[in-house]
Amino acid sequence: MTAQPLDVDTVAGLVAEAAAAPSLHNAQPWNFRYLRDLGVLRLYADLERALPRTDPDNHGLHVGCGAALLNLRVAAAAAGLAPVVRLLPDPACPEFLAEAHLCGTGTPDGALARLSSAIRRRHSSRFPFREETLPTAVRETLQQAALAEGAQLLFPGAWHVQSILELVRDAEGREALAPDVREETARWAHNGSSGKAGAVDGIAAEAFGPRQRHTTVPVRDFAAGRPVPERGWAPFEREPNIALLGTAHDGPADWLSAGQALERVLLRATMDGLVASVTSQPLEWPEIRWAVRDPVSAMAHVQMVIRLGHGPEGPASPRRAVAEVLDVL
Repeated sequence: MTAQPLDVDTVAGLVAEAAAAPSLHNAQPWNFRYLRDLGVLRLYADLERALPRTDPDNHGLHVGCGAALLNLRVAAAAAGLAPVVRLLPDPACPEFLAEAHLCGTGTPDGALARLSSAIRRRHSSRFPFREETLPTAVRETLQQAALAEGAQLLFPGAWHVQSILELVRDAEGREALAPDVREETARWAHNGSSGKAGAVDGIAAEAFGPRQRHTTVPVRDFAAGRPVPERGWAPFEREPNIALLGTAHDGPADWLSAGQALERVLLRATMDGLVASVTSQPLEWPEIRWAVRDPVSAMAHVQMVIRLGHGPEGPASPRRAVAEVLDVL
């Protein structure tokens, strides 16, 4: 293990892996700054990429940045590094989310390193999954992944799944009556008729998936009522495999931890041959967020709703160039 600061090319490679993380509307709301003399890589929130209507408290922004931080840790471990990470190191600068001392002299985390091959294979899938129940062993492995990051992963029972699906419909109805939320979604969701050519962020039309026919699964409809050329309809699974990711507390540090747990679960699921989609729709409305929680569980605050299963992989989302998200000082 070397204590010498890493060269810029190596750090750029780590940042490229970090930036492959999921984020709300694929806004990619992060920036990195490398202090090369110190060997420290800092993660900042890019507030110009915040979603003030959909995500007014920046909960989703923090979750996305936490997912990027987990990817960074995975890539670093795969490179034989043992970074020392601190969350929210400066209370006077809330957009300064974390810093990683890349030249730590500890032992690389082998469990994280083994997830590295899944970073580029993980894509959100908004397509129908097969009507199959996840084996108990798979569920337990995913729960262990969340627990390793200080979070809890709960697979609710059938009655609670139906309740969650009803809350998703409720959230969709609220969005339909909120033109500011619909307009914000439309700016990031590029349908075929008005999408941005060569976009490096947002959701491409081919990633919307088909419209649901006679079923309801927790998949946000990014078309938001707009026409999408050649987009069809399809029946989705009637009994989706739903998991709730939650934390004991509900502040910015907890959202960052939830983002790391979310990405660790998604990478583990990818390694296990699963595909997934996530949604925060019913969590974005304070009036109904409390109802997502299972009242008989110990989970205090639900941070994300995850749909898991076997089905087609989603297409890769566009990404900003590393040069746009990394500054070197």
